[in-house]
Amino acid sequence: MPCTLFIADLHLSSGRPDITAAFLRFMREDAVHADALYVLGDLFEFSIGDDEPSELNRQVASAFHACSERGTPVYFIHGNRDFMVGRRFARQAGMTLLPEQRVVDLYGRPALIMHGDTLCIDDAGYQRYRRITRWPWLQWLFLRLPLRFRLNIADGIRGKSARSKQDKMMQVMDVNQAEVARQLRLNEVDLLIHGHTHRPGIHDLSIDGRPARRIVLGDWYTQGSVLSVSPQGVELQSRAFKEQP
Repeated sequence: MPCTLFIADLHLSSGRPDITAAFLRFMREDAVHADALYVLGDLFEFSIGDDEPSELNRQVASAFHACSERGTPVYFIHGNRDFMVGRRFARQAGMTLLPEQRVVDLYGRPALIMHGDTLCIDDAGYQRYRRITRWPWLQWLFLRLPLRFRLNIADGIRGKSARSKQDKMMQVMDVNQAEVARQLRLNEVDLLIHGHTHRPGIHDLSIDGRPARRIVLGDWYTQGSVLSVSPQGVELQSRAFKEQP
């Protein structure tokens, strides 16, 4: 059966080999049979640049490349953790980098896809941080720092982010419904697919009296989360992690 697959928020890191193993198994067993694979951000826990010589980066790039070589195109939208993934890694992975928002055709139905952090406009502090970290000149300077400095900066940002989340109300970190409606109207679609919030679900909406739908991808902390879209419909699926020997 033809299908297009979506994943997000894997947060791959050397400290979670179980997530990496589940991802690699998904690529071998599922992704290679899909019409296309879309990765909607936060593939990595953190990215410090394409020159990071890690075994994890090599494994991920190799898995994507093998998938695309077998005929499944791979598309990638940056998240808030991996926005430093660049063209060099994309070439090694055989994947296509997309802008932060894109309308795609899913078997005759247009859908707006994104990571989802730009929908969380009630979190003013995060949105300010996001604007600053996307400044091209700042990224240029960051990439010219020694690797060990970049790793230290990444560790500091991760710790600050974890502490910040503990202090914020959950509704502040979720999407703003008015912004969801605005994006659907602006892009003239009735289907939105995103990640970021780690709250998987299919939400039926009404926008200007017309039905619409917002689909949220889940994270990969305790199990894999996959959205399968086919001509017959949509399905949020899970992938159990195998026990480590």
